[in-house]
Amino acid sequence: MPGFARITHVVALAALLALAIGNASAQVAAPDRASCTQSYKPESGQEGKDVVWVPTPDEVVQRMLQVAMVTPKDIVYDLGAGDGKIAIAAGKLGATSIGIEFNPDMARLAQCFVRAEKLTDRTRIVQGDVFESDFREATVVTLYLLPELNLRLLPKLLKDLKPGTRIVSHAFTMGSWKPEQTLDVAGRSVYYWVIPAPGTPSYAAALAASR
Repeated sequence: MPGFARITHVVALAALLALAIGNASAQVAAPDRASCTQSYKPESGQEGKDVVWVPTPDEVVQRMLQVAMVTPKDIVYDLGAGDGKIAIAAGKLGATSIGIEFNPDMARLAQCFVRAEKLTDRTRIVQGDVFESDFREATVVTLYLLPELNLRLLPKLLKDLKPGTRIVSHAFTMGSWKPEQTLDVAGRSVYYWVIPAPGTPSYAAALAASR
């Protein structure tokens, strides 16, 4: 019995140590937002790979997700995620959300914000090129890119996304592919489309716009 007692004591100490390490790790993994910007703080208008970075206003983010009818059942991809604002907002609605950001510093900042918001179970930010990334699982795609980039993406969106996938763009259209809804949010435009089924007139119109 004394030997058994010692083993039990050792197991208990190990469990307590593991718990303490886990708590410490959780604290390290969940900084506050202010600490995230200590090593890198982006400035509105700074140059990026294809666009300058300008943050989307909170009210526009919320309206984008509302018009796309985002629910916890959705998988939301934000293409050109910047500081992760849209992906984080989608995660707060319970959706699975993935932001794709080319700038490594910006991607790390967005990842830090995700940890600060305690959304790592639902939201991820990955560093990558949206033109080379796989987002076929998306049920919603959000964009804040330039018109020419939207058009460059359009063939990939039509090819990769399932019919019924919702697309929302802040500020910029898809050329001649007419949106199903156009919203004005505090003087800013939000455009909404749904990926049509191949062989339909809507698909033909979208395909023509992409050429």
